[in-house]
Amino acid sequence: MPDNVILKISNVSKSFGAIRALRGVDFELRRGEIHALAGENGAGKSTLMNVIDGILKPDSGEIIWDGKPVRINSPTKAQKLGIGFVHQEIALCPDVSVAENIFMATTNISRSFLMDYKGLEAKAREVFRQLSDIDPSVLVRDLSISNQQLVEIAKALTLDCKVLILDEPTAALTDKEAQVLFGIMRRLADSGIAIIYISHRMVEIFDNCDRVTVFRDGQYITTRNVTEIEPGDVVNAMVGRKIENLYPDKQSREEASPDIILAVKGLTQHPRFSDVSFHLKKGEILGIAGLIGSGRSEIVKGICRLDGDVSGDVWLNGEPLVLKHYQDSIAAGMVYLSEDRKGDGIFLDMPISANVSALKLQQVASPLGLINRELEDGQAERLGDKLNLKCGQLSDPVSSLSGGNQQKVAIAKMLSVNPKLIFLDEPTRGVDVGAKAEIHRILRELARSGVGIVVISSELPELIGVSDRVLVVREGRIGGVVEGDMITEENIMHLASGLDAQELTG
Repeated sequence: MPDNVILKISNVSKSFGAIRALRGVDFELRRGEIHALAGENGAGKSTLMNVIDGILKPDSGEIIWDGKPVRINSPTKAQKLGIGFVHQEIALCPDVSVAENIFMATTNISRSFLMDYKGLEAKAREVFRQLSDIDPSVLVRDLSISNQQLVEIAKALTLDCKVLILDEPTAALTDKEAQVLFGIMRRLADSGIAIIYISHRMVEIFDNCDRVTVFRDGQYITTRNVTEIEPGDVVNAMVGRKIENLYPDKQSREEASPDIILAVKGLTQHPRFSDVSFHLKKGEILGIAGLIGSGRSEIVKGICRLDGDVSGDVWLNGEPLVLKHYQDSIAAGMVYLSEDRKGDGIFLDMPISANVSALKLQQVASPLGLINRELEDGQAERLGDKLNLKCGQLSDPVSSLSGGNQQKVAIAKMLSVNPKLIFLDEPTRGVDVGAKAEIHRILRELARSGVGIVVISSELPELIGVSDRVLVVREGRIGGVVEGDMITEENIMHLASGLDAQELTG
């Protein structure tokens, strides 16, 4: 094995019952490189990382570390070798401080009877000096999702890493925080640390990585230098076919309707947002853009009464709404799909059918108030077919599904109440490119069928590709609206940054 190779995976296989998650895969990681691992959900990426980290034991194959065969039978063994793993799912202790979370492993093996809180906080500040301005003394539960992600990364950086695994690390980060992370990654790589970078975002891979390996259906497909391959070629290798249309056709002039599904006027909830007014027409998809912290999600949650009282007026299909709680919103036909899919969108350990029916159990209940499993399964099967849900049995837990299919279950849950309007917050976050295209198609079909669709997204290409109009939110207010050929990244960012609408270009 060449001297510059720190980790080599050879012919590794792993099965879970009848499911073959890895089929004799190969993977090679060089010192000082940032190596992207790409593939659709269910391709085997996370399974291989769990094998490398000692969480899972391979059924067959060989792991060679620094030129020698090794058995990594636990995460502790992986840490001792010098492997740090930042998982996609945040795994912090919410009720203790940031500093305690970062140094929990070293604290556990300490023989001291007393905790040196000031010492831990001082060391944590040194770690965050290169990452972000986070107070190490605050409790983790009081941090935003993006800052919790940064704490996870800080934990890994405190280890004496030779290999650092980052699984979708930017999913909850702002653009500014992501750029800071990319700078840190490059400095770590320059110091000789090898980084495995898992992401669905082609821009991140091609801007920051040296090589990319593609897995598909548990098999190794190819490894190429990013300078020698195009993003479209990576996508085609991931899905095994050419994706012609990531975004379906938008609403045509002939389809445009004057009918207004949703009208909002003067919506206010100080200090989060104020004097918000806009409308959604039948058949169109309305996008909502804005920098993280602009108030875009808070506005939608305010409309649905998910987060406290608001003032202002809301009409749905011409009828004024008087809402006090989210249940009132559901009863009126207006539902919200959270950006935190696994925290608020689905119940991972519950069956697929139970997830689909969860918003309105009365629909699948017997006259005695008990759940009628036949009705529940029928509802889940009908909506699953509509969304092309790929699953084993409807009794399987949602955790058994890929990210894209988990998102389809969350959408089916919304559709179970026959909604008039769906707000979708980051509808394709953490979803592979094939599933993204399918979800975009589903949203357009729903819009054409008369269901109101409002999409909030941090990914500007998604907003541009799927939306007929885009509202841009800045500091809790509507900064402007773009439509047609005016929906460009430059125009959206101009409005999000506070520039005058007169400066927009078409």
